[in-house]
Amino acid sequence: MIEAYFKNRRWASWAYGVGAFIMALTYWQVQLSVVVNGWYGRFYDMLQNPAGRAMSEFWDGIFGLQFTAGSFLGFIPVPVPTGFFAIAIPYVVLGTATNFLVRHYGFRWRQAVTEDYIPRWRNVEHEIEGASQRIQEDANRFARIVESLGIQVFRAVMTLIAFIPILWAMSAQVDLPVIRDISGSLVWIALGVTIGGMIISWFVGWFLPGLEYNNQRVEAAFRKELVLGEDDKVVHAQPDTLFSLFTGLRTNYFRLYAHYGYFDLWLILYSQVTQLTPLIMMGPGMMAGVVTFGTFQQASNAYGRVDQSFSIILDNWMTLTELRSIWKRLHEFEDNLDKYDTGRDVGDIVGESPLPT
Repeated sequence: MIEAYFKNRRWASWAYGVGAFIMALTYWQVQLSVVVNGWYGRFYDMLQNPAGRAMSEFWDGIFGLQFTAGSFLGFIPVPVPTGFFAIAIPYVVLGTATNFLVRHYGFRWRQAVTEDYIPRWRNVEHEIEGASQRIQEDANRFARIVESLGIQVFRAVMTLIAFIPILWAMSAQVDLPVIRDISGSLVWIALGVTIGGMIISWFVGWFLPGLEYNNQRVEAAFRKELVLGEDDKVVHAQPDTLFSLFTGLRTNYFRLYAHYGYFDLWLILYSQVTQLTPLIMMGPGMMAGVVTFGTFQQASNAYGRVDQSFSIILDNWMTLTELRSIWKRLHEFEDNLDKYDTGRDVGDIVGESPLPT
């Protein structure tokens, strides 16, 4: 799975070159989100204290094309737009370009894995359970999940690097007993809530990976019988056999739904609690008049970014559960390919040239 893409010279330009370009685009998106965070503070403070301000300042804050001094990578001077749409439009363009490249990146990964599996599979005489599903479906799902999670994890890391200093500085505005004396309290609260949520989720979702794995096995058996029935309905795809297989599939799904039920209960509860955290932390300061509405909006946005980045694993727990089951199945498939390799193409057919990159 990994070596077929990252240790193959044929795919080096995509695996490393395009991968680095995607990371650069993601970094620029994060920098624009930092600019938006600063915009929140200025704009909402203006709304809270409109006295002496012209209406044109409101419209300039949304549609204006003015620029102020800024920096890229912390030391390269660049002009920074001050109007919301002047920030949002480049962000949308970058996001669209990134998603386009990420999809192609993931499909190339799938192609690399497929081109690695097919010749090895043709060298095997022993029947491997679910081989067609592993090559076609699991390789596809593996690439799609990894492409999605990979960019999310990288964006989360970049977001933490950009926003933790902002949130740390804004922790000085917290006006709660004891907590007000802790430097960077908002950062520590976000980290603590996330770690606690992950620990609880690990135990609550303990049985999910095994159930997902079993689910794919019963799906493969049901699909295989149907495929065989397409060629010979006399010997295969008898109603009793199909209904028996489907009953086992139904039982496994219902068991899976039951376990996902209480896991969903926990995740939704966790989500609702974390949404209130910035308000609980900053609300007393607003009530005391020492925190402005703009500062609260800026802190709330920064906290949300940091909390979302810390919670990347928790928010994708079900996807990770699916990925773990796919990883396990593909590893078993690769082990069987190596175990039953005959060293020759059982069809005595010369392999064709690889597909275009």
